[in-house]
Amino acid sequence: MKTTQQKQAVTRRKYHVRKKVFGTAERPRLSVFRSNRHIYAQIIDDTAGVTLAACGSKSQSLQSEISVGSNQKAAKAVGEAIAKQALNAGIRCVSFDRNRYKYHGRVKTLAEAAREAGLKF
Repeated sequence: MKTTQQKQAVTRRKYHVRKKVFGTAERPRLSVFRSNRHIYAQIIDDTAGVTLAACGSKSQSLQSEISVGSNQKAAKAVGEAIAKQALNAGIRCVSFDRNRYKYHGRVKTLAEAAREAGLKF
């Protein structure tokens, strides 16, 4: 269980990132959540408070591609899948919200895969 200081540090890092990143209807926010076992991404319009697209390593459509949800292969698959969903919804440009995580490892792999699949950010 996390201590109070650790929780406060996590919250501070998250607010530090979120005060600069905001999703609109023209440019929604691509938010990433990373756990020890899986990685998730969703595209959010903050003005309306609506999730426009969501995908994760636990998705049924990705289960055939990935065996472990906590590696870079899974992050790449999720990045490609979220970009495909966004392009089908007519979304081309997004703001990347890395949440409280460093732009490194699985988060970076997901972002690069989404860029390669056609999203601009």
